[in-house]
Order: sequence, then C-alpha cells, then structure tokens
Amino acid sequence: MKFVLTAGLLFCAAPALADIAGTWKTEPGDTGGYLHVAIAPCGDKVCGTIQSAFNAAGEAIADYDHAGKPIIWGMRPKSDGQWNKGKIWAPDRDKTYSSKMELNGDVLKVSGCVAIICRAQNWTRVK
Repeated sequence: MKFVLTAGLLFCAAPALADIAGTWKTEPGDTGGYLHVAIAPCGDKVCGTIQSAFNAAGEAIADYDHAGKPIIWGMRPKSDGQWNKGKIWAPDRDKTYSSKMELNGDVLKVSGCVAIICRAQNWTRVK
C-alpha cells in the first residue's frame, strides 16, 4: 500500500514540475540589470541555472561571470503551483536565501529569507 501511495504522489507532481520548466526573466537587481534563468526538474525537485544576463539598458552581457551557475536548487513541490524548502542565490548581493516559489500563469513569485532579511521578486516567463 505504501508503494502505491508514493507512486501516486510522484505521478501527481510530474505535471507541476513540467509547468514551471522554461526560461524566466528576473526583476532588475541592485544594479538595474536582470537575468534569464533556465528552470527545469532535477530529480523530484526544481533547479535553476543562470542562462544569460542583461544590463539596465537591456543589452546582453556577453562575459557575465555567473552565466551557467546554479541560482535555484532543492525546491520541492509543496502543492499545485507551489515549491518550498529550496535555496536561491542572489548574485547582486552574493547571498543565499532559504526560498519558496509560487506559479501563477506566466508569473513566478520567488521569495527568500536569511534570518529576518527577506526579498521577493515576480519573474516573468520568457519561453
């Protein structure tokens, strides 16, 4: 009985993981620039990698030091459209936050805290 329940939970989580997969545009950081983040399933969790960076004028930064680095890892499905217990790294402040995410259509609310310091952004789907 336990095996059937576990298999059912994994089956139900699969569509939620697929819904979040894609490329997401962050809100501008402290410098006014923003990132494109590729989000994809990594096992039964969700991870994200910095795909590209843009300056405040919207121009691509070809030699961005953090391109290809993980920015989100360990996000676990909580319920339909919600993930938690993950980590997110903010390159503009070089801080790692305990994080959660909530998907609402083509907007991904990403929030995280370090002790009592919290940040949140609404990311938009690029593709």
